Parts: sequence; structure tokens; C-alpha cells
Amino acid sequence: MKGVPAKQAYDVIIIGAGHNGLVAAAYLARAHLRVLVLERREVLGGAAATEAIFPGYRVDTGSFSAGSFLPRLVQELNLAQHSLEFLEGPAWAHALQLDGRGLTFWRDVSRSQAEIEQFSPKDAAKYPAYLEELRRHARLLQATWTMIPPHIPETRWSELLSWTPIGWQLRRQGKRAMMEFTRALPMPAADYLDERFESQALKGALASASAFGGLLSPGAAGTALMLFYQAIGAGPGAAWALRSVRGGTGRLSEALAKAAQAHGAEVCLESGVRRVWLQDGRAAGVSLESGEQLSARVVVSNAGPGQTFFGLVGAEHLPVRFVRELKNIKYRGGAGRVALALADLPDFPGVSGAGKEERLSGRILLAPGLEYLEKAADAAKFGRLPDNLPLEAAIPTILDASLAPPGRHLMLVNVQYTPYRLVEGDWEARRDELGRRVVETLETYAPGFSRLVLDWRAWTPLDMERIFGLTEGSHSHGEMGLDQLLFMRPVPGYGQYRTPIHGLYLCSAGTHPGGGVTGAPGYNATRAVLQDLSRQTGVVPGRPD
Repeated sequence: MKGVPAKQAYDVIIIGAGHNGLVAAAYLARAHLRVLVLERREVLGGAAATEAIFPGYRVDTGSFSAGSFLPRLVQELNLAQHSLEFLEGPAWAHALQLDGRGLTFWRDVSRSQAEIEQFSPKDAAKYPAYLEELRRHARLLQATWTMIPPHIPETRWSELLSWTPIGWQLRRQGKRAMMEFTRALPMPAADYLDERFESQALKGALASASAFGGLLSPGAAGTALMLFYQAIGAGPGAAWALRSVRGGTGRLSEALAKAAQAHGAEVCLESGVRRVWLQDGRAAGVSLESGEQLSARVVVSNAGPGQTFFGLVGAEHLPVRFVRELKNIKYRGGAGRVALALADLPDFPGVSGAGKEERLSGRILLAPGLEYLEKAADAAKFGRLPDNLPLEAAIPTILDASLAPPGRHLMLVNVQYTPYRLVEGDWEARRDELGRRVVETLETYAPGFSRLVLDWRAWTPLDMERIFGLTEGSHSHGEMGLDQLLFMRPVPGYGQYRTPIHGLYLCSAGTHPGGGVTGAPGYNATRAVLQDLSRQTGVVPGRPD
């Protein structure tokens, strides 16, 4: 994949080999277009990459879950033929508690109820109904993921008609369920969970999903929506999607690249784009950091909105109002990452013996209550690393031993509510502090943990920006607040993957539906490109439905 492009002119040039860019490449190449993908880094995947950070280990440096990746993309692109295999454990989460107990959430609902019962028999009885409600809301949201948002306020009838099935699906749920869904959308996750449960252990674990790599606390308006969003793809018995990929998340990106190449696309690594060059006000190609210039009928950017328009296009080429709205996008990334090479599995209280691997086969959560999360979010909001770190971790080697040397394990930890800007010091000086704090925190809950650590590496939100191009460390290329979703993502008036520059499109998580390893932005951007090309040149064969 390394090397220089084989041609000077293409139908489509895609900037960035993140998973959404690769989804777009595969579909556009399948539509018989000449496609070139240009990636600045030496590895595929963007924030869905797997890298050799420690000798003998394969580390997911971005997302460690592809649980929400759209099944239709796997089928239509024949990704199984390119060695893609998803893995799921019997538990979807294990939540650590301050009193030393643990709460395991199994995919078997009755087993989860037995676990919850030790904290609240009432909550255990209510848990199945909560999962069913969550699934119902998640199905409705998922139906919107492959829809191009309408252009508001200048909406065409055809755009509105395409959304009619969503309205009918909502209506078929019944009046009560319909009202519950619309009422829940703007609610804080904390209020939503308070209305349903009494146990802090249960509410804290469930609310952990609402952070979504940002700074919004469970008490912030609209975070209940993130509970539904995170449940998409979760499967029966789970409230939060978690599927790992055999060989690491980067194997998903590799499978997508192979699917694109099978239809004739070119993928070039270490080929950074310096500029999108314009001709008569429209995108005409790109200039590479090497100085080479390539032409294209269409340019699709997998970079974030700010990076695309301010870094690759230039504000001087954009409408003044559009520039103002771009500057108003809220990013507010709020997650650090620590990878730990372990000599063995840790011993958490109540997790030992033959059942240890099963209990730790999903996420490992440290979020023992809503107040714990709120205090952490408050600290991060004012530029401080929380005194008590909320953690979302996984040990992928439990299900996939190929990720580490024989007998060793790999632990990946997302440190929720890690501020991008520090009020004291800077991340260059405090990066190691983040890693040490994670080890110290886990030592508290698993005595002897620090002796298992063979090596570790920490990434701050600033590192995420520098390495992956995630502005302010935002994994979603923009905060997932209600004011930045649907037709308002990335900005109002440009939620259809098109931009003020004709021939330039967006396909990153900064567009609808947003963050996560879903493939939906790449798929939808493809539809927008093919719709526009078909208007210009007639029907394009092989276009997505």
C-alpha cells in the first residue's frame, strides 16, 4: 500500500484511510469509479488502527470496539472474505465498586439479574424491561444512521419522504412508547436512570456509556440519547455494544482496504495531503506534502470539519457565515488512553478462579455511582485531572491471544473526563502522570496489579489530536450534543455530506450520525457523491441503496 499513486487523475480522491474513508472507497470503487485513498500515517485505520507499541503486542491505539459497525456493510462488502472476524465474550461489562464488590453484566439476562440483586432486588426485577426499552430506542436510532439528513430549512419533498419510514416506525411503537422516546431524547442520563433504578452501582455503570469520550457529565441535557446510541449493535442482553476484532480493530480497516482494492481502488500510505486545490470555485484535486499534484472529479475528506476547511481548503475560499459556524463547533474531547502490557490477568475482588476470564471478557468499568462521574466531569471541565478516575477498560487478549506473547495479556484503558486543556502545567510534562495514575487506581482495586505491569504507554487528548488529527482530542470530530446532531452536524445547512465547495464532501465522524466505529458516515457520503454524479452524467452503476 505504500508508494506513489499510479495515476495523475482519478474520479475520486479520499483524504484519510480511517474506517469511514475506507468504507467510502470500497463503495465508490464498487460503483466502477477510479478511487485513490491517501493516508498521512504509515498505518491504516486512523482511530481504528492496531499498532506494535510493545514488542510482541498488537495494540488498538484508537477504538478497541467495533460493536456498532453496521452489519449491512459487512455483508455488502464481503468483509468476511477478507478475514474479518468479530469476537464477543459472555459478559459485556464488569463494574468495580468502592466497597470491593463487583457487578458483572452478562449477555444472559437472568445471570445479570442475579448479580444486580446483591445491590437491589427491585432493580434486578426492572432490568429486563430497561434492556427492552433500550433496544427499542436503539433500533429507531439505528434506522436513521443510513439516512441522509434533510436540508433544513430548504427541504425538498423527496428528502422528507425518505424519512417517512422513520416516522412510521416511531408511530408503530404506540403512543406511550412514542412519547417516552421523544421525552427521553433531551433528558440527562442521570435523570433517565434515576427514574428507573435505585442502586448507584447499577446507575453508575450504565451512565458510563453516556460520556462517549467527551466532557458531558451524566447530568448534562441530552446524554440519555447517548445511552441509546451506545446500545446500537449491543445484541441481546447487553446495554452497550462491544465486539472486538480478531487481530485488533485495525484488521477491520485492513479488510475494508482489501475490499476497496478488490474493486480497483488504490490505497497509499505515508502520502499526506497538504491542500485541496480549487479551480473555478470547485474542488479539482489535491496537492501532496511531497509536492505532487493529483486531479479528481470529486474529493472526499475523512478528516474532521475544522481540519478539512481550515487546514486543507483555507477560510478565504469559504462563505463568511460558514466560517463562523465552523469556529463555533464544540469539540471538547475528554478521554485519555493507557495501554498496559501485563504478565498475567489481574485479580479483582470477587473475580478469581475458573470464572475470571468470563467475567473480564467485556468492558471493565470504574464508575461506582453517578456522583463519582459528576465530580470527575466537573474537575475536567475546569482543566483538572479528576481525583478519582472513571475508567473504561478491556483485556482483549482474553478472547484473542494473538494480541500478546504467549501467556501475556494486554489491557487497554480509556480514562474518561481527561481534559484537553490543563489549568496547571501541560500534557508534555504530565503525560506520564496519566499512566501512573491509572496504574495506582487499578492497584487500589486489584492489589498486586502494579507488579503485573511489564510496560505501559499513555496518550493524552493532545496526543490524539497530533497523531490522529482529532481536534481537541474529540473522538467524534465534534461533541455529540443535541445541537450538533442530524442536520446540524457538522453545522446547520451542511448536514448532507456536501460542502460550500462543489466537488468536496465530508465522510468523517464529524457528520451524521457521529462517532464510533460504525461506517455510517462513509456509507452516507458515498450515497451523496453518487447522487450528484448521477445527476451530472446519468445513472452510476452499483450505487448503494
